[in-house]
Amino acid sequence: MTPQPFPWGRAMAFGLGALRLPPRDFWSMTPRELACAAEGLYGRAAIAPSRDALAELMRAFPDGDQT
Repeated sequence: MTPQPFPWGRAMAFGLGALRLPPRDFWSMTPRELACAAEGLYGRAAIAPSRDALAELMRAFPDGDQT
């Protein structure tokens, strides 16, 4: 899997627009600090279930007859 480039446009829109940070403060932040600010404002992002958790959900809630 190829790493994706850092989303500078989205980061700047969030930091300068949503947080209303002065450019000096935005550019002095680390990406981790910016991510923590986003988490503080919007909450923690949901993560995908593990393979085992998904299999357990599929057993508990089958789609029914697929024929």
